[in-house]
Amino acid sequence: MQDNATEVTAAGIARLAGVGRAAVSNWRRRHADFPKPVGGSETSPSFALAEVEDWLRRQGKLAEVPLRERVWQQLAGHPEGPVTGLVHAGCVLLLIHARPTVWLEISKGRDERLAALLPEALEQVLPAGPAERPALRPPTAPRLLPSVPLLRGVADLAAELGARRAFEFLVGRHLDANPRQYTLTPAELARLMADLAGPARTVLDPACGTGALLRAVDPRPDQELYAQDSAPDLAALTALRLAIGTRATVHAAVGDTLRADAHPGLRADAVLCHPPFNERNWGHDELAYDARWEYGFPARTESELAWVQHALARLRAGGTAVLLMPPASASRRSGRRIRADLLRRGALRAVVALPTGAAPPYNLPLHLWVLRRPEQVPAQPRVLLVDAGRFTGEGRGGPDWDAVREAVLDAWRTTDRTGDLEERPGLARTVPVIDLLDDDVDLAPARHLPPPAVADGAAALAAVRERLGETLRLTADLTPPPADTGRPAHWPLTTVGELARGGALTMSTGGSGGHARVPVLTDHDVLAGTAPSGTLPESDGEAVLTRPGDVVVPVLGGGAVARVVDGSTAGAALGRNLVLLRPEPAELDPWFLAGFLRGTANHRQASSYASTATRLDVRRLQLPRLPLEEQRRYGARFRALDEFERALRRAGRLGDQLLRGMYDGLTDGSVAPD
Repeated sequence: MQDNATEVTAAGIARLAGVGRAAVSNWRRRHADFPKPVGGSETSPSFALAEVEDWLRRQGKLAEVPLRERVWQQLAGHPEGPVTGLVHAGCVLLLIHARPTVWLEISKGRDERLAALLPEALEQVLPAGPAERPALRPPTAPRLLPSVPLLRGVADLAAELGARRAFEFLVGRHLDANPRQYTLTPAELARLMADLAGPARTVLDPACGTGALLRAVDPRPDQELYAQDSAPDLAALTALRLAIGTRATVHAAVGDTLRADAHPGLRADAVLCHPPFNERNWGHDELAYDARWEYGFPARTESELAWVQHALARLRAGGTAVLLMPPASASRRSGRRIRADLLRRGALRAVVALPTGAAPPYNLPLHLWVLRRPEQVPAQPRVLLVDAGRFTGEGRGGPDWDAVREAVLDAWRTTDRTGDLEERPGLARTVPVIDLLDDDVDLAPARHLPPPAVADGAAALAAVRERLGETLRLTADLTPPPADTGRPAHWPLTTVGELARGGALTMSTGGSGGHARVPVLTDHDVLAGTAPSGTLPESDGEAVLTRPGDVVVPVLGGGAVARVVDGSTAGAALGRNLVLLRPEPAELDPWFLAGFLRGTANHRQASSYASTATRLDVRRLQLPRLPLEEQRRYGARFRALDEFERALRRAGRLGDQLLRGMYDGLTDGSVAPD
């Protein structure tokens, strides 16, 4: 079986060669021997990967395809689609992880032999599931045969990275390449939900998606993880990620959980769930007499309350469930009777309003509901209400997760231990259930929390005003002096690509992997001049870490931006859609490099345009050939301009903060109009 069967698009060729898509279009026009399309469409053709690799090598445009990139292109061009390739790759990586000697034995010889022997070997290692609807079944030999070149490449990647890291790299790359196909639970949110649930030996996720919640659970001896999803692909990926990445016993199933529960007899220690929101077709008509609705039959528009009751039904007495909920579930009139019964019987223990941007949809402040299967009805039940909205991050950077975790977990653990919590104005309080049982049974935390103490608000406003004054004075001092007029210079020019080939700098692209504890510098951070604020897809791929003196350039959006990494940014992982340039100090001044890369005309000549986006080919950016001393003279001026730009941005943010505080203070009475 030849891997000519694997096809690659023009975008994939550009990624292989480290160039922009416009360069690939030019090669096709200028070189008669460029490989001919073997598939795709006239506007989006695809090419045989092996032919492309051979042509790139003969042209001197590619010394050797990186193993990760080769395997990814094989997976992305799989004849049955990338998800099938990903599942087959995961099965083999699980076999390599669990029984490496078996893989070494069956992988000898011809491709047909490997495809014939693999199903029986996989039968011994794939995780168990319900007999009728298991998430994973060993693929047959005919289905495996087209995947064999990919599987051999995956085995080589496992030898380089380890089976777990190899699979997480491929899964993360696939999720990153298809952001609209999946509703992901961010890793930080998954960790918070798992911590709220507490230690557990048996854990269920009835809408598991890509497995983020179960992967966030702290491991315990003899742990059992149960998963189910209506999408067969997601259930299979979750089963493989858990089997490769944990030592737990995995039970994964396919099927619509509300209509066809695969674990009806389970009584778990914990249930974690990010259910689908606003589902009308959840089974309202056929499930009217289901035994799970002990707190009331959910309305057709209240699918989330059906998931809440399913979670409670699958808990042991005293077990804890944590669900991510849309904010409307806390106040819609159609759900008030169920909310009231959950409160009266002590099942609903806490409602946490998350900051905007915590999870998709990012424009809504989603809620966490913490529930417990009552062992007995408490005499005077209380519910914890927490509003973590104050920890919303700037722009698209996401919330301040460290602050969210500290505030939410401290409030929950104190309440869970003592049954009460000393009021924390604007943040958290426990409310007697009787106070919430009115006509609306509205559980939105912000409606029941007192505002922050006036003194704190006034002091904070005074501090903001003082910082704004200092920043405005600094901005005036940093304003550049009048520029001398002169004729345009005619320097000898070079390009970033030429400098990279000559060893004056090295280039790296971001987004290949990361660690939960390492902050990620995103393209938005670079554009906004803010601190690293992002996360990478859930992948154990090797991250590119920044160093002082690196120059980071966004490749999407069309703005003329380049940022020099300083002490506050150093050590962050490089995010997606960023290129890192690391100059040799003896040859290039970083501020000189970054300054000339920001020229508007420079960006315009190095950009390519699609119908909805502009992409920058960083290798084509130009800068003059100047002696190092002259570079440093320009670099000093560019650095002064950068300080001025930062001061302007800081003044703008402080001004916005002061305005918001003044409006809030005037409207809540904490600031007098005079």
